[in-house]
Amino acid sequence: MNLQTSPSNLQSPEEAIAYLRSPRAIRDRCGQLFELARQDKLSHFRCDLSQLGRVADYVIAVMQEQYPDGQIPFHSRWQHFEVGGVPRLAQLERLLAGRSPVERAVTRFDLAIVSVLLDAGAGDRWLYCERETDSIFQRSEGLAVASFRMFCQGAFSSHPHQLLQVDAQGLQSLSEATLAQGFQVSEDNPLVGLAGRVELLQKLGRSLLDFPQMFGDDNPRPGHLVHYLLERSHHKQLPAATVLRAVLEGLGSIWSGRIEIAGVNLGDVWHHPALAGSRDEQGRAGTSWGTREQRGRGSNYQFPIPNSQFPIPNSLVPFHKLSQWLTYSLLEPLQELGLEITGLDDLTGLPEYRNGGLCLDLELLQAKHSDIFHYAHSVDSEVVVEWRALTVILLDQIAATIRQQLEMDAKQLPLVKILQGGTWSAGRRIAAELRPNGVSPIQLQSDGTVF
Repeated sequence: MNLQTSPSNLQSPEEAIAYLRSPRAIRDRCGQLFELARQDKLSHFRCDLSQLGRVADYVIAVMQEQYPDGQIPFHSRWQHFEVGGVPRLAQLERLLAGRSPVERAVTRFDLAIVSVLLDAGAGDRWLYCERETDSIFQRSEGLAVASFRMFCQGAFSSHPHQLLQVDAQGLQSLSEATLAQGFQVSEDNPLVGLAGRVELLQKLGRSLLDFPQMFGDDNPRPGHLVHYLLERSHHKQLPAATVLRAVLEGLGSIWSGRIEIAGVNLGDVWHHPALAGSRDEQGRAGTSWGTREQRGRGSNYQFPIPNSQFPIPNSLVPFHKLSQWLTYSLLEPLQELGLEITGLDDLTGLPEYRNGGLCLDLELLQAKHSDIFHYAHSVDSEVVVEWRALTVILLDQIAATIRQQLEMDAKQLPLVKILQGGTWSAGRRIAAELRPNGVSPIQLQSDGTVF
């Protein structure tokens, strides 16, 4: 890991943007905060790496219980569509009978993309009753089933005779009332961030029109990204990082109120003052960024381009959680087309509240102040950025410890399987053991677009 890389060292806005959209940058920037945590120089958390073995044992027990045959799938949206043992994907395949493999992959991309973008935390009060099975689901599984049913009903299509698709016009015309109805939202069944989810999908519709080279000129669809990625494969191989780069380029403009460089929306990228360079840079950053409220989700701060009076600051920390979750969810349809996905472990673990909660609940991470647990934090807060950054690096450490204990290598047990097997499920389980309704140990102010 090169801990010397920083945005301000890059020579152009294009270089800085490309860097901050890369998995390398996630590990670089989170790694710098991790090194400060090891030296106990962070404000909110410290690490206790002596707990790594305990965490690994807990995760291995969950993995072996859930997948006793050792056949662990990728951590992706597809697992959620089968919740309750209902073969929903087989139902979808029957509806797609007669279509070519590429056409089926395009449809699966459509479904995965819209469902992942609707997957931010639902809150602990929301429920979804699937009328087809008379089953009730919560959280990610409930969001998955709700989005699956809406997709099959044509809620994201503008073509009444082509229901099984997502297209630009269908997304742009999506209303809050339509999504609320599809997700069964009411005063008694509130969904966190409903308006933010609708805005996100409407912006996706506009982005499809802005990138015809990715999503097609005629009837732009998110699923047309399949064709774009097939063209970038070589000898039936496609790097996972290439899929992530396409997701970040094609969907980058949909995130609301985020940091920008030279007019380009960076997405899930935030500020942590411990990474700022000199006092001079910090002072100028404070002046240019304005107050914390002005930097919030309601305003897009545009960093000046390099070589101006204020260079791109070193304090930026990228995560791209939903984009990586989406990338993981797009890999299976590509594999079904015969592509080999290379460089799986170039992508990072997902810095969300289940993985981060696992680290806190098993004391691999320790809060320095108890008031962290007593009030809700915004996603751009120093507490949350610090928590997420440390989670990214600790997931790598947990994965390495698990492989060592199981005598397996990264090819046999890639990070994407450890997440599924895995840390996410273990984080949910320990939360349920410790708190009513299995809520996150740290409460979050979510707008429906990050967690």
